Amino acid sequence: MALARRVRPRYAMPTIAAMYGTDRAMAESDKAIRWIGRLDPVAGPRYLQIVAQLEQAVAAGQLRPGDRLPPQRKLADHLAVDLTTVTRAFGEARERGLIDAVTGRGSFISARQEQERPPLDLSMTIPPAPKGLRLGELMQRGIAEILARSDADQLMNYHGGAGSLAERAAGAAWLAPLMGPVPPQRLAVVPGAQTALSALLSLLARPGDTILLEPLTYPGLIGAARQHHLGIAPVAADADGPLPDALDEAAARSGARLFALTPTLQNPTCTTLPEQRRQELVAVARRRDLILIEDDPYSLLAGDAPTPLAVLASERTWHVATLSKVLTPGLRTAFVVMPEGADSAAFLAALRATALMPAPLMTALAAHWIRIGAAKDLMDGVRREAAERQILARGILPATMQGHPHALHVWQPLPAHWDRNSLIERARTAGLGVMAADAFSTGGTTPDAIRIALGAIPERARLAEALGLLAGLIRDEAQVGR
Repeated sequence: MALARRVRPRYAMPTIAAMYGTDRAMAESDKAIRWIGRLDPVAGPRYLQIVAQLEQAVAAGQLRPGDRLPPQRKLADHLAVDLTTVTRAFGEARERGLIDAVTGRGSFISARQEQERPPLDLSMTIPPAPKGLRLGELMQRGIAEILARSDADQLMNYHGGAGSLAERAAGAAWLAPLMGPVPPQRLAVVPGAQTALSALLSLLARPGDTILLEPLTYPGLIGAARQHHLGIAPVAADADGPLPDALDEAAARSGARLFALTPTLQNPTCTTLPEQRRQELVAVARRRDLILIEDDPYSLLAGDAPTPLAVLASERTWHVATLSKVLTPGLRTAFVVMPEGADSAAFLAALRATALMPAPLMTALAAHWIRIGAAKDLMDGVRREAAERQILARGILPATMQGHPHALHVWQPLPAHWDRNSLIERARTAGLGVMAADAFSTGGTTPDAIRIALGAIPERARLAEALGLLAGLIRDEAQVGR
């Protein structure tokens, strides 16, 4: 099926000057330098590292359309690199549609990212709409049932604390198949995993501290670490995940006391830590007195996840489980299981400094869906649809693809004739959006690979078209250098 020609919108794009007010832009200038951390002398060309960190900051929401970037010379001084390196990075970022420049006023995060999303988007990891379930009807019925037994004024008022006892009990029930009985008092209801991760970094580390991360990890976690001015030390990994000896060595070398990881259906590689490896990592964590942050959006979706770290090491693990990655992105509700004996008041204070509260209506809807079984039905539908899409991807993409029967994305190493940045550009020209490994890299050598998300394109036939087009690009050596 031929790819449809992109049709430009008929309306006139507003000018950059009109979209970005001068006062706002100047006020944002100093803030906008926080997105970038130190450059690694062995992690490839420095200008591409700058572009990769820019992509990570946009993906994590640290930088938004209209935000002004610092002047190139100021950024060069901040990074201790020459001006030509930053100039080259900004040129590459403009080519990728990340930034716009206005003569005499500077560079801004481009609004085109929102207005001109790729026609075939393989970049956003979201749960696909399950067949046979009408989300709109579920929402209408659920909200009507909530309003029938709740006071609307109270529902829409400020709600402090860790969530109501009923909401925390719903969270405990949701996690019970994975974690067994968890006292609701150990749970906090938060407005999404990203908010929880940022609050935890604020609570558990100080500016200048180092956090241990997987070599490739969720861009939002990298962005949050940089926003809190933390150093990042990658822990070497193999096909089963982070290596215990590497964790021991990295902790000793860096003095870090915090290790954050995604043990199940890791983003972006789809790796799941085997039970034995989890126990070995926990043993190192206890010996080194490390605090663990278990970012765990996918264990319930996977259906075959080993024991969570929060069960193996309940005295030192903060477990973050979000609903938006397994039910629907707009349900900005997550549950944090605190370690036994943790200072819940300190965590809630850090949380309030990040976001005052979850949206009460969304939290009430999430708890209601869990209580009546609608959340499980919805997740089961997402799991079935994800399985069909994984089968589709396995039959179209090169055999080196890494996936999981119920994952929402796959990891695709590239053949020797491609480097990832050239392929990303070729894919973008063809109307495809995918993410290069750079967006997930925490330092060291970044592999020539891309992450391919399977949930953002609603129709399977259209997804097959996108995957077929991408597979053709990957296999076609004649495309290289064009």
